[in-house]
Amino acid sequence: MTDITYPTTNAGPGEDASAVATPAPAAVDDAREGVRGIALAAKQASRALATATRATKDAALHAMADALVAEAARIIDANGADLARGRENGMKESLLDRLALDEGRIAGIADALRELAALPDPVGEIVRGSTLPNGLRLRQVRVPMGVVGMIYEARPNVTVDAAGLALKSGNAVVLRGGSAAASSNEVIVAVLGEALVRQGLPRELVQSIDAYGRAGAVELMRARGLVDVLVPRGGADLIRTVVTESLVPVIETGVGNCHVFVDASADVAQAVPIVLNSKTQRTGVCNAAETLLVHRDVAPTFLPAVLEELRRRDVTIHGDDAVAANVPEGLRFEQATETDWETEYLSLDLAVRVVDSLDEALEHIRRYSSGHTEVICTRDTRSVQRFTTELDSAAIIVNASSRFTDGGQFGLGAEIGISTQKLHARGPMGLAELTTTTWIVEGDGQIRE
Repeated sequence: MTDITYPTTNAGPGEDASAVATPAPAAVDDAREGVRGIALAAKQASRALATATRATKDAALHAMADALVAEAARIIDANGADLARGRENGMKESLLDRLALDEGRIAGIADALRELAALPDPVGEIVRGSTLPNGLRLRQVRVPMGVVGMIYEARPNVTVDAAGLALKSGNAVVLRGGSAAASSNEVIVAVLGEALVRQGLPRELVQSIDAYGRAGAVELMRARGLVDVLVPRGGADLIRTVVTESLVPVIETGVGNCHVFVDASADVAQAVPIVLNSKTQRTGVCNAAETLLVHRDVAPTFLPAVLEELRRRDVTIHGDDAVAANVPEGLRFEQATETDWETEYLSLDLAVRVVDSLDEALEHIRRYSSGHTEVICTRDTRSVQRFTTELDSAAIIVNASSRFTDGGQFGLGAEIGISTQKLHARGPMGLAELTTTTWIVEGDGQIRE
């Protein structure tokens, strides 16, 4: 097979850009053998879950949660090494925040596993069924995918989320977490594996291929037949590379160029906090707002109020001429360019534009959106109807923050990613999205004429 050159991700200075990239030739053979061995072990381990009861899986999730809390000091020590390396390499503060773990965050990650245990088991759910005129009895039943692969960047919490979701949905998981979180992920995978063994389950249900570096990522993308589905989670270039080059079926997660549109009839007192929360509650996440569109009729009252609050939160505004006319003293302002409308900042930057109509807002979003989340602030039911039916994104939110597009917030438990594709899974990917279906057909000797 011809070697493929993989671009680095669209990471900023110091961001982990090694999840997929050109592998060193000397590493390719070792990676091919190693990754295939890991994937085969995962395939075999997944069979242990095929007949596992919900009680067995839930007990394992609780054991994994308890182990994370018990080993918090060990995990934090490893995470400290990752953070120190990231700072030395100039990693952005928003990305360091994604990477960082402390006792509180570990407790939160553990709680997410416990919440998963409380959710219904999707495996065995009957999606639909019927009895045909010839007496055949049909049931379409949810079954595990088998082996789920993940390629992601500096997010050690994703390691736990993926492991928990995979286990509850009856799957094994093979992880490639990138060099920025390598120390954290190594310890986390070990801790989770130890907990599984204590519950009588194979540690191979949760494995990492980080030791094989970039060549390992390439081999994971080529492990068709051993890995059933691959989920990329990270920057635009990483996702594009996996979607383009993988031989394994891919569920595409997307970057979040999310919009908030403040309509002419918006309640300004309500819309300002929505914008602030969407942009500043946490910046380095895919459901943070990156562009604010303001209807010209509400701009005279809304813009001064929101820009002053954004100034207080040290947000840099990239705006058009109408926005520039309302900039308060002390606010960092830059004239917006075409690039700003296209950018997922993941930082305290916000592109702002005044539009003349709902039609203009819709056209702007259709042109620049990544299909993740769009928000409208309005009191006009006709605007709501048009916004929710004429846009094509994974989540459309009315009069609430974009930050709610999240598996946990939707009541799905932790998510493995937010899908922006249209096949099989779309939006936050919880337990059901990690299953497929089998048709079970029962008869009494029927034959086809």
